[in-house]
Amino acid sequence: MKAIGFRWYVHAALALLVVVARALHADDKPALRAWLDRDSMRLGETVTLNIEIDGVGAASPDFSVLAKDFNVLNTQSGQQVNISNGARSAKTLWAVGLEPKHEGTITIPALTVGTAQTAPIRLTVAPAPSAAQQAGGDIFLEASAEPLDPYVQQQVRYTVKLYYAFDLTDGNLAEPKADGLTAQRLGQDKSYVASVGSRRYHVLERHYALTPERSGPIDIPALAFRGTVLDAADPAAFFGRGRSVSARSDAVHLDVRAKPASWTDGAWLPAASLLLKDEGEPPAEVHVGEPVTRTIRLQAQGLGYEQLPELELAAPAGAEIYPDKADTRTRDDGEWLYGERVRKFAFVPNRAGTLTVPGLSVRWWDTEHDRAEEATLPPRTITVLPAAGAASTPAPATPAGTIAPPRPAPAAPTIDADLHAGLWKILAATAFLLWLATLFAWWVSRRFARAPAPVRGTPGASASAPAAPRADFLRACALGDLAGAERALVAWARSERGDVHNLGQLAAGLADPAQGDVLAELQRTRYASGAAAEGLAARLQRAFRGGLRWRVDAAAPHREEALPALYPDHD
Repeated sequence: MKAIGFRWYVHAALALLVVVARALHADDKPALRAWLDRDSMRLGETVTLNIEIDGVGAASPDFSVLAKDFNVLNTQSGQQVNISNGARSAKTLWAVGLEPKHEGTITIPALTVGTAQTAPIRLTVAPAPSAAQQAGGDIFLEASAEPLDPYVQQQVRYTVKLYYAFDLTDGNLAEPKADGLTAQRLGQDKSYVASVGSRRYHVLERHYALTPERSGPIDIPALAFRGTVLDAADPAAFFGRGRSVSARSDAVHLDVRAKPASWTDGAWLPAASLLLKDEGEPPAEVHVGEPVTRTIRLQAQGLGYEQLPELELAAPAGAEIYPDKADTRTRDDGEWLYGERVRKFAFVPNRAGTLTVPGLSVRWWDTEHDRAEEATLPPRTITVLPAAGAASTPAPATPAGTIAPPRPAPAAPTIDADLHAGLWKILAATAFLLWLATLFAWWVSRRFARAPAPVRGTPGASASAPAAPRADFLRACALGDLAGAERALVAWARSERGDVHNLGQLAAGLADPAQGDVLAELQRTRYASGAAAEGLAARLQRAFRGGLRWRVDAAAPHREEALPALYPDHD
């Protein structure tokens, strides 16, 4: 009986081990699932594929199999660990943004993570909506062009408006592109709020200048916008990833016209407006050799400066012409391009009489009224007087029947780049005066440098000591400035004897013991780290108030030393 009971316990234990082993083996294959944030969409929109597996540390799935039917936009992953009532659970999530490449039913194949596989998922992709069909949704995009039938090289104003009813965290708006078309962004984006139907939207407005380079039909493809918005209902929101959104505009078709047959020659200028004008008025009369400047400005609305012709004027009879380099630029006001050329022409008359400054005309096509126009600057007539200072005696009359020999025309004066003769006269006079001043200063400095030094050997005060160093010395002593007093004293001594450069040389050349003692005290204070003695500045002032008392017997104030001075030229 006891043997039977023992065998029963053994069998029960073995059965329990089998159950536990099977359970542990089942746990070796973690739970894996995949889902889309929606199962139907329109072409041009994006969808998010989510893949979740229990546990952490699993290798990322191979998403390359999705490239056949989708544009893989971005991939994000994260891990989450929860502890509840002492039980710990963890999971890993991958989120992939997908943009279908075509419409129809697309099957997302099974993806493998470790030893587990996801189930295939079906997605229905409908045709892309038009901008009008998008209106009223959370986000839509509008694109428009004006005019739709431009001339070749005429500016087309292209406007893009993005409407969105939520807060975008980021976004990317494509640029307009087409064969035979150049695009230039104008100004800054505009942001405002607008109502469409019963909904209010944030609006982002952007402008472009499109220039068709050839005639014929040109199709501007639809623009696409992709962005991200945070969505609290997204199960992956704990990653802070946000939901992808997109919008798509309608395509725009242009019928570009060739330039009219009536336009035979000259630069083709299709512009909304054109301005040709003089900058300033020329003088009524000038003298021979005095320049006359004509500044011409050409500006066109709807064209870049590269499309504008060069400004050219011919040399008139009786004058030389000197054109300046053109100043060019293109600016915009947020909707229109404005090309501009400005050029200066200087005319220098070489004979008295009447000077006719030539005019200028520019033909252009008025796109607002669809007709040819011509902008004109009339010629200007200026009276040229004889050169300033020239004799005004009239030329002798030529007897009848004789031919007067030709009078040689006066040589054209040499002029500088800006050709303003009056300005150069002022500059020449100023330069001459500055040269005279420099010459005078040099002469004064040479005279003082060659002045004889005071006679050495006369004891007593220096009658010819310069006032400035002596005054500086006395002022520094009065202020208690020992460093300033030293510099001024050395300068004072050097003005009387040019070979004095420091206090040691000065002390060696002095005959007055009192002056030598106070100099020694000054040297100890300045260079031996000694504290300044009380009243030293006052003693210096008293000792040297009457001047420097030089020794009589020495040809030089000091003898040559084997070593150079410790503080040469200390001033």
